[in-house]
Amino acid sequence: MKLLGIDYGARRIGLAVSDETGTMALPLEQLEAEPQATACERIAAVVRERGIARIVIGLPRNMDGSYGSAAQAVRDFVVALRKFVAAEVAEWDERLTTAAVERTMVEADYSRKRRRAQRDALAAQLILQNYLDAHPEQ
Repeated sequence: MKLLGIDYGARRIGLAVSDETGTMALPLEQLEAEPQATACERIAAVVRERGIARIVIGLPRNMDGSYGSAAQAVRDFVVALRKFVAAEVAEWDERLTTAAVERTMVEADYSRKRRRAQRDALAAQLILQNYLDAHPEQ
């Protein structure tokens, strides 16, 4: 089963896909979050083109495990996305994924421009990989 990982943000959305075996996540692209319908249409096209059966979207949680306004924004996006795709949508805890990706890119000496261009797709990759690792039966 092929999966699509999404790191949703107010400005950009990162996308990642799994390999055919469902064991490895690979960064795909990032796109502008607005207009929302255009972003949903692009995601729907990726789902069709790649035969995606499940979408895994990062759900931000506060460090105490509670949900804040960012989580509500993700849930609102999921409602909109479901109008464009038939694939199952699963939410996955994404605490600190963007920070981990940023730290890794700084350590790898990525320029600010390169970090900005890849941050969200790499965060989506990390979200999806964490999901895959927790669900090896996929």
